[in-house]
Amino acid sequence: MSGQPLTVFQVAGRAMTAQLVRMNTTASNLANAGAVTNSAETAYKTMKPVFRTQIDRASGLATVDVEKIVQAGDAPTKRYDPANPQADKDGNVFEAAVDESRELVDMMETARAYQNNVEVMQTAKQLVVDTLKMGR
Repeated sequence: MSGQPLTVFQVAGRAMTAQLVRMNTTASNLANAGAVTNSAETAYKTMKPVFRTQIDRASGLATVDVEKIVQAGDAPTKRYDPANPQADKDGNVFEAAVDESRELVDMMETARAYQNNVEVMQTAKQLVVDTLKMGR
């Protein structure tokens, strides 16, 4: 990073953006839980963001960004269900291996992290306002 030092607002904003990506991937995972298809290749795979932390040399503050989104988790579950319209020629379907409990925990953790950054921004804003009032 170069140029002007980062502010606490920029750091918290980047963290909120990263958590929003995490929330969206978690929501997508939950929305696709139980989805079936006729092959392991086309079955939904759980997605997870990979975060990258950097230290801003000018301010000494750490920022976080989403580096990429990767597929994670177990392979799809093969199940014999010849009555299912998605079944392959052998009567098998492949169900997305989404761990709904883990995804719900991730969603709660993400919401907490996002809220913590909202509070950081609110506190920083109040400190700026209070500092400006001191000059009156």
